[in-house]
Amino acid sequence: MTATLRPVSIGLPRVRATTDARDRPDSPELVDRFGRVARDLRVSITEKCSLRCTYCMPAEGLPSIPRQRLLSADEIVRLVGIAVRDLGVREVRFTGGEPLMRRDLEETIGGCAAAVPGIPLSMTTNAVGLEHRARGLVDAGLTRVNISLDTVDRAHFAELTRRDRLPSVLAGIRAAARAGLAPVKVNAVLMPETLVGAADLLQWCLDAGVHLRFIEEMPLDADQAWDRDAMVDAQRLLEVLGERFELAAVGRDDPAAPAEEWLVGGGPATVGIIASVTRNFCADCDRTRLTAEGTVRSCLFSDAETDLRAALRSGATDTELADLWRGAMWTKWAGHGIDSAGFAPPQRSMGAIGG
Repeated sequence: MTATLRPVSIGLPRVRATTDARDRPDSPELVDRFGRVARDLRVSITEKCSLRCTYCMPAEGLPSIPRQRLLSADEIVRLVGIAVRDLGVREVRFTGGEPLMRRDLEETIGGCAAAVPGIPLSMTTNAVGLEHRARGLVDAGLTRVNISLDTVDRAHFAELTRRDRLPSVLAGIRAAARAGLAPVKVNAVLMPETLVGAADLLQWCLDAGVHLRFIEEMPLDADQAWDRDAMVDAQRLLEVLGERFELAAVGRDDPAAPAEEWLVGGGPATVGIIASVTRNFCADCDRTRLTAEGTVRSCLFSDAETDLRAALRSGATDTELADLWRGAMWTKWAGHGIDSAGFAPPQRSMGAIGG
């Protein structure tokens, strides 16, 4: 049984950011000109990665960022504290690159857990090596993980990631579940290369008791090879999955949640689809991002960044840093504009920005 995904356009223009925040309302929260409030913080902590996924990284990896240009663990903790205490952030996720490449990851998470008790701290990871650190991360305060996995075919995994590390990823998923990280979510990028194994991946996730979400591929690859005409959209995925599984649309409970859900085989298990291109959720976006270098990025596709690291290291107070952050978010674009005539991909790839 094949479910239908109806294409939707939110009709929002791609508004370029400006530096004029004089009209910003007197609000402590991270509000923008379109009435959205950012409460979900993504913190990239490194540009380094243990894999070289074709849709994210060039074969040689991203240019290395000198250590002194990266935020330290203490600086990350301070900025996360400001985001939660002063700006209304209610969820924090650590990203990369690959967060597990930071040796001080446990220290960073532990510091944040102490600084903002009760706030969910999650991580997006490829799970390479997670089997050795899952328990320590939970002890530090990590609450859940999103794990990138596009196929459970070992040869195909090695081709997509340029590394033969599938056994380590699967061991990491199992270790995450044993350590109590819940829910464990698996994210798969939807591409022509992965569509053929999509049903097998869903069956594996159902058997493993983890939640699978497919993500439409966005123009965020380092090689800038993304092609709108060649991309696999959510509707095509539903047709392929529907050949093996009975699917029933559930939708999304939270309008800011990126994934729309479908019951599989009558439930209770579901599969999610993040249709970032064909059914974008820009109108309800509630995210704010810190790059590994300490700049605020209000949208994945905007190259405008506000440097908090320089201000922090120059002696700025928490109040001053919070105000800089508010100004950065006030100028957030209405939408990514992928389908607009003048669209240009951002200069940074996803690996450099953080998911």
